[in-house]
Amino acid sequence: MNLSLYIARRYLFSKKKHNAVNIISAISVCGVALATMALVCTLSVFNGFQEMVSSFFTNFDPQLKITINQGKVFDPNESRIKRMESLSQVEVWMPTLEENAMVRYKDRQLMVTIKGVGSNFEQLTGIDSLLYGTGRFILQDEVADYGVAGAQILAQLGTGLEFVDPLEVYAPKRNVHVNIANPAAAFNREHLHSPGLTFLVGQDKYDAHYVLTSMNFARRLFNYTNEVSAIEVKLKAGSNISKVKKEMQEIAGDRFSVKDQYEQQADVFKIMEIEKFISYLFLTFILIIASFNVIGSLSMLIIDKRENVETLRNLGADDKLITRIFLMEGYLITLFGTIVGILLGLLLCFLQQRFGLITLGTGENFLVESYPVSVHVTDILLIFITVIAVGFIAVRYPVTYLSKRLLKMENL
Repeated sequence: MNLSLYIARRYLFSKKKHNAVNIISAISVCGVALATMALVCTLSVFNGFQEMVSSFFTNFDPQLKITINQGKVFDPNESRIKRMESLSQVEVWMPTLEENAMVRYKDRQLMVTIKGVGSNFEQLTGIDSLLYGTGRFILQDEVADYGVAGAQILAQLGTGLEFVDPLEVYAPKRNVHVNIANPAAAFNREHLHSPGLTFLVGQDKYDAHYVLTSMNFARRLFNYTNEVSAIEVKLKAGSNISKVKKEMQEIAGDRFSVKDQYEQQADVFKIMEIEKFISYLFLTFILIIASFNVIGSLSMLIIDKRENVETLRNLGADDKLITRIFLMEGYLITLFGTIVGILLGLLLCFLQQRFGLITLGTGENFLVESYPVSVHVTDILLIFITVIAVGFIAVRYPVTYLSKRLLKMENL
């Protein structure tokens, strides 16, 4: 075993001449351990929220979405679109049409996004897990058109889950100038009936803005024939989404964009990543402050071991060896505190996952009862490297300086 490491290990675990040194050393280890534990728990909670939000989106958003880069709509029968549809990995291929419109119910009105979808929308997404009500998911039949609106839309309009009167939907006619004398003539007016269902994604972007209906209704309302605003795709089980996305993008060229679920929600996930990074920076700063405890502990240890240093010098130890002993002591404190902190953090995360120790509160305003937690191996490696790097850098200069001062005093 390396001599400096052996002596440093003995110094770390042996009883010191002054009991205060033992206490300060224990505090140093605890400081590093607590900062490390906080990093593990905080980053894991952010991961948990990100995965929770992602699960809501993945039940509403398709695996892949094809949109045009310039303009709002395109012809789904273009040759390159047909080439993408013919790929063997495609299981569900569904054109959609989205436009803004105004809905009115009695004396209330609201701007919403009408999304026309095909009859296979339930096969494309996990919408079933987001639906609430006693009805069935139907968008059109021989008698009427139906609309499944977000929960917040129904709340703002005051319709109730199964509204008796249909929703009045208004959209401006394409390429028609508004006649001041009769402005209503510039708008298309349609009606949507209730299927007795609503959906709740947990995000205002959908719950407060989207109304799902049939493609025929959307084209009739917005004066389109066969145009679509997007094509949503579900791949066969076991397909490599990234590989298929890349292949589709090569076929689509610069005219179209092919986005996966994370790219469809890039703004939301980017904000969450920024919040996670800022939390990481703040906790790293706290870790740096905790490292000063290690410096204080080593300072007391150097003073406590002055007689040992003199003995080592008489036995032939040079200045580099003595300095390296105290450096190794600082490294061991940091390493020990890091390992203890990571283990405690993992234990707390496990307990939170299993028992939900820390809750978000009571009431029906929360989608989950306790803080979600997800431990990522990459985060643990990042935390380990960060704590070790901060600890090693923090102790190197002070220990080198204090050791030289001690050696000079011994020489006098």
